Amino acid sequence: MKITIGTRGSKLAIWQSEWVKGELERLNPGLEVELKRIKTTGDKILDVPLAKVGGKGLFVKEIEEAMLRGEVDIAVHSMKDVPTEFPDGLHLAVICKREDPRDAFISRRTDSGGFEYQSFDSLPEGAVVGTSSLRRSSQLLSIRPDLRIAQLRGNVDTRLRKLDEGEFDAIILAAAGIKRLGREERITRLLPVDVSLPAIGQGAVGIECRIDDVKVLELIEPLRDRVTDICVRAERAFLRRLEGGCQVPIAAHARLEKGIIVMEGLVGDLDGKRIVRGHIEGPETRFRDLGISLAEDILSRGGKEILDEVYGRG
Repeated sequence: MKITIGTRGSKLAIWQSEWVKGELERLNPGLEVELKRIKTTGDKILDVPLAKVGGKGLFVKEIEEAMLRGEVDIAVHSMKDVPTEFPDGLHLAVICKREDPRDAFISRRTDSGGFEYQSFDSLPEGAVVGTSSLRRSSQLLSIRPDLRIAQLRGNVDTRLRKLDEGEFDAIILAAAGIKRLGREERITRLLPVDVSLPAIGQGAVGIECRIDDVKVLELIEPLRDRVTDICVRAERAFLRRLEGGCQVPIAAHARLEKGIIVMEGLVGDLDGKRIVRGHIEGPETRFRDLGISLAEDILSRGGKEILDEVYGRG
C-alpha cells in the first residue's frame, strides 16, 4: 500500500512530514509513504501581515483541496496553523506528541558568539523586536510598551538571518520549531507562559485526512498522543467559542495533571493595553466544555468588547 502526505515546503514542514513518514513506515513494514510539496497562499505572501490577507487558513487551503481531489491522502500540519473549521469530508484525525509549547526569546549574537541581550528584561528602551504574531506583540507590549515591534515573516532560517543582519535587536519564535530543526543553540531564553502565553496548539503536529478513508485512519491512529490530543482539543474549543482568528491576540495553553486539565487563556487588544486573562481546571473528560467555559468567562469580563472592536461588530 502507498499513501501520500501533502506538506508545505518549508524546512520545518518537511521535518514534520518526514517524521510522520518515518513513524508510519516503522509501524507498517512494506508501507510506501511519499511526500508531495504544495505551495500555499500563506507561503507566497511574505510582505503582508497574515491578519490582512485572510489568516492562518492560508497555510492549509491548497493542501486540503489536493486531499479532496484525491492527490494526497493525509496532510501534516503545525496545529497552531489549523483553523477550527474543516471543509466537508475532511477532519483532524490525530494529534501527535507535543514539543515544547513555549515561545523563545532570541537575541542578536555578539562577535564573540554570545548573546547581546541575555533576556527579554535586559532589552534597552526602544529595542526592535521582530515577530509576525499579534498574540506575541500584545503580550510583550503589555509588559514593555517602549518596545518597537517589527513584522517578521519567512521560514526559521530567514528570520534568524534577518536578526543576524541587524534588522532586529531580538526576535520571538516558537521553541518547538527551533528545537526540531536542531537550532536550539540560538535560543537565548524560553519565555514563561505568564510572559507569553502560547498560541493554540503551539508545539503540536496534527494529521488531517478524509473522514471516509478508513484504511488511512487505521494507519495513523497509533501516532495519536492521548495527552496532547486532549489538551490541544481543549485549546481549540476555547478558540472556536471566541470565533477568533489572526486578527486579534488570542492565546491558550492546557496541560494535564493527574487527570485534571489546567488551562490558561487570554484575549488582548493590539497594543497590549487591555488583556483579559482566565484560568480553569476540571476533569479531562470535559476538555471541550472546559475550553468553552474559559472562553465564556473571558468574554464576560471584557473579551467580547475587544473582539467586537477588532472585528467591527456592534
